[in-house]
Amino acid sequence: MPVLIKYCEGFHWDKGNSEKNWVKHKIKRIECEEIFFNLPLVIGEDEKHSNTEKRFYALGKTKSERFLFISFTIRNNLIRVISARGMNRKERTIYEEKIEKSTEI
Repeated sequence: MPVLIKYCEGFHWDKGNSEKNWVKHKIKRIECEEIFFNLPLVIGEDEKHSNTEKRFYALGKTKSERFLFISFTIRNNLIRVISARGMNRKERTIYEEKIEKSTEI
Protein backbone atom coordinates (compact mmCIF):
# COMPACT_ATOMS: atom_id res chain seq x y z
CA MET A 1 0.00 0.00 0.00
CA PRO A 2 1.39 3.43 -0.91
CA VAL A 3 2.60 5.39 2.12
CA LEU A 4 0.32 8.33 1.31
CA ILE A 5 -2.83 6.34 2.06
CA LYS A 6 -1.40 3.82 4.52
CA TYR A 7 -2.78 5.66 7.56
CA CYS A 8 -6.13 6.62 6.07
CA GLU A 9 -9.06 5.28 8.04
CA GLY A 10 -11.76 5.31 5.40
CA PHE A 11 -13.54 7.53 2.92
CA HIS A 12 -15.46 10.78 3.11
CA TRP A 13 -18.31 11.19 0.63
CA ASP A 14 -20.70 14.02 0.12
CA LYS A 15 -23.90 13.68 -1.86
CA GLY A 16 -22.65 15.84 -4.72
CA ASN A 17 -19.48 13.88 -5.47
CA SER A 18 -21.13 10.53 -5.06
CA GLU A 19 -23.90 11.33 -7.53
CA LYS A 20 -21.69 13.29 -9.94
CA ASN A 21 -19.41 10.32 -10.62
CA TRP A 22 -22.40 8.07 -11.32
CA VAL A 23 -24.23 10.59 -13.55
CA LYS A 24 -21.18 11.66 -15.57
CA HIS A 25 -19.20 8.42 -15.81
CA LYS A 26 -21.38 5.57 -14.45
CA ILE A 27 -18.88 4.87 -11.66
CA LYS A 28 -20.23 3.72 -8.30
CA ARG A 29 -18.78 4.72 -4.94
CA ILE A 30 -17.75 1.15 -4.21
CA GLU A 31 -15.72 1.03 -7.44
CA CYS A 32 -13.83 4.17 -6.42
CA GLU A 33 -13.04 2.67 -3.04
CA GLU A 34 -12.02 -0.70 -4.51
CA ILE A 35 -9.04 0.63 -6.44
CA PHE A 36 -7.38 1.77 -3.20
CA PHE A 37 -7.36 -1.84 -1.98
CA ASN A 38 -6.49 -3.57 -5.25
CA LEU A 39 -2.89 -3.80 -6.30
CA PRO A 40 -1.24 -2.59 -8.37
CA LEU A 41 -2.11 1.00 -7.54
CA VAL A 42 -0.32 4.10 -8.85
CA ILE A 43 -0.62 7.36 -6.89
CA GLY A 44 0.79 10.73 -7.86
CA GLU A 45 0.50 14.36 -6.86
CA ASP A 46 -1.86 16.51 -8.91
CA GLU A 47 0.16 19.72 -8.78
CA LYS A 48 -1.97 21.43 -11.41
CA HIS A 49 -5.09 21.30 -9.20
CA SER A 50 -3.46 21.70 -5.77
CA ASN A 51 -4.30 25.38 -5.32
CA THR A 52 -6.10 25.41 -1.96
CA GLU A 53 -5.23 21.90 -0.74
CA LYS A 54 -2.97 19.06 -1.90
CA ARG A 55 -4.65 16.89 -4.48
CA PHE A 56 -3.60 13.51 -5.76
CA TYR A 57 -4.58 11.06 -8.44
CA ALA A 58 -4.85 7.31 -8.32
CA LEU A 59 -4.68 4.90 -11.24
CA GLY A 60 -6.01 1.46 -10.50
CA LYS A 61 -8.40 -1.38 -11.26
CA THR A 62 -11.70 -2.41 -9.77
CA LYS A 63 -12.51 -6.02 -8.90
CA SER A 64 -14.21 -6.26 -12.29
CA GLU A 65 -10.99 -5.12 -14.05
CA ARG A 66 -12.29 -1.62 -14.82
CA PHE A 67 -9.37 0.84 -15.11
CA LEU A 68 -10.10 4.08 -13.24
CA PHE A 69 -8.56 7.50 -12.76
CA ILE A 70 -9.49 9.02 -9.40
CA SER A 71 -8.76 12.54 -8.26
CA PHE A 72 -8.73 12.79 -4.45
CA THR A 73 -7.53 14.62 -1.40
CA ILE A 74 -6.98 13.54 2.19
CA ARG A 75 -8.82 15.26 5.02
CA ASN A 76 -8.60 14.12 8.64
CA ASN A 77 -7.14 10.73 7.61
CA LEU A 78 -10.03 10.12 5.20
CA ILE A 79 -9.79 9.79 1.43
CA ARG A 80 -12.16 12.25 -0.22
CA VAL A 81 -12.82 11.38 -3.84
CA ILE A 82 -13.18 14.51 -5.93
CA SER A 83 -13.86 12.87 -9.27
CA ALA A 84 -13.65 9.50 -10.95
CA ARG A 85 -13.64 8.34 -14.56
CA GLY A 86 -12.23 5.66 -16.77
CA MET A 87 -8.52 5.99 -17.58
CA ASN A 88 -7.71 7.57 -20.92
CA ARG A 89 -5.05 6.11 -23.21
CA LYS A 90 -2.22 8.24 -21.80
CA GLU A 91 -3.10 7.34 -18.20
CA ARG A 92 -3.35 3.65 -19.08
CA THR A 93 0.16 3.83 -20.61
CA ILE A 94 1.52 5.53 -17.46
CA TYR A 95 -0.16 2.88 -15.30
CA GLU A 96 1.22 0.00 -17.32
CA GLU A 97 4.75 1.49 -17.45
CA LYS A 98 4.85 2.01 -13.66
CA ILE A 99 3.56 -1.50 -13.07
CA GLU A 100 6.13 -2.94 -15.45
CA LYS A 101 8.97 -1.07 -13.71
CA SER A 102 7.86 -2.23 -10.28
CA THR A 103 7.94 -5.90 -11.33
CA GLU A 104 11.38 -5.78 -12.94
CA ILE A 105 14.11 -7.68 -11.11
